[in-house]
Amino acid sequence: MNVLIVCDSVFGNTQKIADAMRSAMDSEKVVMCRPHEVTAGPLDHIDMLIVGSPTRAFHPTKPTTDFIHRLSPNQLKGVSALAFDTRIASQDVSSKALRIVIKLLGYAAKKIAKKLHHKRAHLLLQPEGFYVTGYEGPLKEGECTRAAQWARAAIKLSQANNKD
Repeated sequence: MNVLIVCDSVFGNTQKIADAMRSAMDSEKVVMCRPHEVTAGPLDHIDMLIVGSPTRAFHPTKPTTDFIHRLSPNQLKGVSALAFDTRIASQDVSSKALRIVIKLLGYAAKKIAKKLHHKRAHLLLQPEGFYVTGYEGPLKEGECTRAAQWARAAIKLSQANNKD
């Protein structure tokens, strides 16, 4: 299986999550790059696309959004996809007003998934968030392990779907 992981990272936490996913997919052919590095070539022969971004002002980063917008309308038809982000858990936010805004506006992963779906990708799993302990991190304990498990589950699901 050919997997492309497109990951933007501001403080390095999202990159660590993507690295954990790549390590978990050791039996697959995995290419990882930043959103601005993706050209049409790597997209031509992929079976799975994983897109990750830190949540910035309740959205994915601009490079992540720009990457998805550059895709042609049907470019991801037949491609399995996953969307993830890094975020601060709403219960860890001290401001009640900010917790309400988080509840209303959400996080980046769901927005990434929606954009991938509009490009005709098949979303294997629900968008996932991985938690940091503060604005700049670090990651909460166990998040890289959880990311690796999530990636392995997606590979198994994709392989099972391909057998049908």
